[in-house]
Amino acid sequence: MKRDFGAADVTFDTVVHVILFSLMIITLYPLLYVAFASFSDAGQLISYKGLLYKPLGFSIEAYKSVFDNPGILVGYKNTLFIVVCGVCVNLLMTSLGAYVLSRKNVMWNKVFIFIVVVTMFFSGGLIPIYLVVKGVGLLDSLWATILPFSVNTFNLIIMRTAFMSVPDSLEESAKMDGANHFVILFRIIIPLSMPVIAVMVLYYAVEKWNGWFYASIFIKDRSLYPLQLTLREILIANQTDNMSAGANSGDRFQIGETIKYATIMVATVPILVVYPFVQKYFVKGVMVGALKG
Repeated sequence: MKRDFGAADVTFDTVVHVILFSLMIITLYPLLYVAFASFSDAGQLISYKGLLYKPLGFSIEAYKSVFDNPGILVGYKNTLFIVVCGVCVNLLMTSLGAYVLSRKNVMWNKVFIFIVVVTMFFSGGLIPIYLVVKGVGLLDSLWATILPFSVNTFNLIIMRTAFMSVPDSLEESAKMDGANHFVILFRIIIPLSMPVIAVMVLYYAVEKWNGWFYASIFIKDRSLYPLQLTLREILIANQTDNMSAGANSGDRFQIGETIKYATIMVATVPILVVYPFVQKYFVKGVMVGALKG
């Protein structure tokens, strides 16, 4: 039997759609503004006041300057290394930790979980972390941004909860066939938890891609700067002179403004491109890791 929608239902749906559409515009417009500004003519952009709805005098000079800057390419290489190696280390360590904490027969299981959860609220602070990194010889190394942060406690709890949702009968059957814990984890638990694994990949990849703070603390060699640290220098320290060296002082300031927007796009678009490929796993993975167990 079909439901007859009254005026109240139509009004409610209209209001909801208007609110959601407004939120979408508010969320999307800053990115569109940066994109339009990056493709705009520098002189017109400087003199323009108000909202941008399209590029002002279409130009790709800013992108040419960005990709001609060796610091951007070096930053990309370093960031890709951090993301690829970091996500692999994160997934391995988080999976191992989640597997142990999800087993019901582990001695002092609740004690270990309590200790892990405490680290979400209390930490040793920046100085102890720096002293540890220095003590193990990781200063001025890309590994300094990877190894000390191998496990995120929140992600560990999500993955542990997802692992607990796997039926015990599968583990018992595998043990009867002679499987050890590594076989159970990598051939049974993880294949059945791919949605939450995809979510972990997204979480860790975004964290590594956007990371700049600890790199600024641990890395002084400019050849090891990740992309976001280079972007920070361009945006905050206004270091665009070497990217607009061919212009006079007046034009250099104008070109520098569009270079900033182009650099933001170059640093942001790759991670946005990856998101649609894991979006279908996102809600399912988070729900499995949050509600079951």
